[in-house]
Amino acid sequence: MQRKRYSLEFKQQLVQEAKEAGNTTQVARRHGIDVKLLYRWIRNSKHADWQNASPEAKAVTSYTPSPGEFRELETENDKLKKLLGEKDLEIAILRDLVKKVNPAYRTKWK
Repeated sequence: MQRKRYSLEFKQQLVQEAKEAGNTTQVARRHGIDVKLLYRWIRNSKHADWQNASPEAKAVTSYTPSPGEFRELETENDKLKKLLGEKDLEIAILRDLVKKVNPAYRTKWK
């Protein structure tokens, strides 16, 4: 069975139609192509759009929180660090307890 080659315009037309319709399977059936092939075209079109974009469009801006947001983040971070420390302490105490209760039960915990 020979492969059929599709033109770039046809591919772009089907990708656009699938995006507008929102139902890729229906578009693929209507045009008599495999659904997986249409999904591949859609995925490749996304990459092609990224490649053709200008460098200014690709520039990533950094987010700087305001002083109030920064303080909130710091306090939340401190709370989480305290919780983590308490949990680590609990685990260490329980491991010591297990060793004392059952001395034969010694495994390597790290």
